[in-house]
Amino acid sequence: MFSYNLLFLGAAVVAALALVYVSGVVRYIPNERIGVLEKLWSFKGSLKSGFIALRGEAGFAPEVLRGGLHFFMPFQYRVHAAPLVTIPQGGIGYVFARDGAQLAPTQTLASNKAAHDFQDARAFLTAGGEKGPQRKILREGSYAINLAQFVVLTADRTYSVLLSPGESSLFAAMEEQIAARNGFAPVVIKDAADVIGIVTVHDGPALPAGEIIAPTVGNVANEPHFHNNFQDPEAFLEAGGFRGRQYQVLVDGTYYLNRMFASVELAPKTLIEVGTVGVVVSYTGPIGVDLSGEAYRHGELVEPGYRGVWNRPLLPGKYAFNTYAGHIVPVPTTNFVLKWTKSETGAHRLDENLSEVTLITKDAFEPMLPLSVVVHIDYQKAPLVVQRFGDIKRLVEQTLDPMVSAYFKNIGQTKTLIELLQERSDIQEKAGAEMRAKFAAYSLELQEVLIGTPRAEGGAGIEQILTQLRDRQVAVEKVETYRLQEVAATQERTLREKQAMAEQQAHITASLLAIQVKENEGKAQLAQTRQQAETIQVTARANAEKARMEGQGEAERIRAVGLADAEKIKAIGLAQAEATDKQVQAYGGPQYQLNAQVLMRFAEAVENGKLPLVPNIMVGGGEGSKAGIVEMLLAMLVADKAGAGARADKA
Repeated sequence: MFSYNLLFLGAAVVAALALVYVSGVVRYIPNERIGVLEKLWSFKGSLKSGFIALRGEAGFAPEVLRGGLHFFMPFQYRVHAAPLVTIPQGGIGYVFARDGAQLAPTQTLASNKAAHDFQDARAFLTAGGEKGPQRKILREGSYAINLAQFVVLTADRTYSVLLSPGESSLFAAMEEQIAARNGFAPVVIKDAADVIGIVTVHDGPALPAGEIIAPTVGNVANEPHFHNNFQDPEAFLEAGGFRGRQYQVLVDGTYYLNRMFASVELAPKTLIEVGTVGVVVSYTGPIGVDLSGEAYRHGELVEPGYRGVWNRPLLPGKYAFNTYAGHIVPVPTTNFVLKWTKSETGAHRLDENLSEVTLITKDAFEPMLPLSVVVHIDYQKAPLVVQRFGDIKRLVEQTLDPMVSAYFKNIGQTKTLIELLQERSDIQEKAGAEMRAKFAAYSLELQEVLIGTPRAEGGAGIEQILTQLRDRQVAVEKVETYRLQEVAATQERTLREKQAMAEQQAHITASLLAIQVKENEGKAQLAQTRQQAETIQVTARANAEKARMEGQGEAERIRAVGLADAEKIKAIGLAQAEATDKQVQAYGGPQYQLNAQVLMRFAEAVENGKLPLVPNIMVGGGEGSKAGIVEMLLAMLVADKAGAGARADKA
């Protein structure tokens, strides 16, 4: 029984909770979400108009529920949970209002001049807020917005309380349009890109008839209606801005623009190169006073800011120029060359359609004449040139080409081909002087006219004339060469005669000098000979006296020396005789002494002559005899000794 009661109690509690939930008496809203309150019934009845119940009628309430518990009358309210609207950093959110006043026929977007608080739907509607896409955008942050009244589109998602399936396609088309204009991110123009932003406004009053560019309004800071480069649509419209392409452009920076209000097209900056100026032809602006004067009727030359050709050109540099509002014509201010030659083109390519001038000479030749003309344009006169001709290339092709061609055709008819070749320098000088005034009439300065060598297009007529002219010149040069050679030969003969005379004169002078030299040498030699003779005489007498004295002294000396030597020799002889006698006696007699001396001399001879003791060739007394000379000498000595003994015995 107890378990049955417990089960019944639990069922009752569940039924009560379900009843509470269904009745909507209590509702919990998390802090990161909001609740959009929808009143299902009211004693004040239903809405007669509009979408949001501002006076307690049945419908969506303007206020939203924030986090926490909320208590309501049972079965009277429905709460739609929705997230907070979050715009990431650097993002943009677009707001669409479901309820509000109708847009005026001339409006594209709803005005937020008075109704600009999207987090207070009641204040928005009571202030006259308009339905549809809003001019004001949402920047970074989180917003508690009534998503029944407002739909917020971001790059990541669309925030809304979906009321019908058809709404999703409506907002998807709006989202695609914004994404196509890159509208969920700010416009960023970087320095390195060298671009500007050309703005087209899609809301506001239309341009007056005849205007193609909306004038600049509200661009001065710290003044009323300063829209800060279209970032404040309300200020722009209050300043008198028009829809359409704007004259004011965006330069480097970051801009948070409502792309439903203003789209941006990036275009390159205008670069005026060094050596050129830019003449501005403005398509917009008020009608100005023509500054070109009564005598110069070639269009409107006006002050900058007016419609027409500006009288002050743009100097070299970069400009944030709106190319939809005007056109800049570059005009070279350095000297440029126009070449009337098919095969060559100047650096500015202004002469790419020019070709050689066809002439008919006085002698019926038809040469092609190449030309080069050096032109200069004063930068202060550049607007006059553009005003008159539109651009420089048109000036060259439509004015200078016919004028220069006609001038040289006239010159060609007065000259033969040979004269045209030989008088080119004179023709150049004359052409420069005469054409300079014609160029000045077009605000141009002619610097130089240069004429090339005429040539024929097909046929060899000109070449034959040139060949004959060359042959004639060669003949003339030969005559002149021969004449000069004759003069040179005469001069050479005269020179050689004078050289011969000079050479002979030198010889004559040399001979006269030689005679004088010889004469002087003879006199000098005679005086020298006399001096030498006297010297010899004196020397001879001195030498004779000297010889006599020396002879007497020498005789005395010789006599004394002779006596001394005789005494010496005598003493030596006596001593040698005594010694010899003693030696002879020692050897046994004179015979032995002789043999000993012979042997001694023989030994000295062998030693001094380095003769071998045993000769290479043996000398013998007979066959088989092997005795040498030494043995023979010893034998002789022994024999002699033996004979002497025998004789002694006999005695």
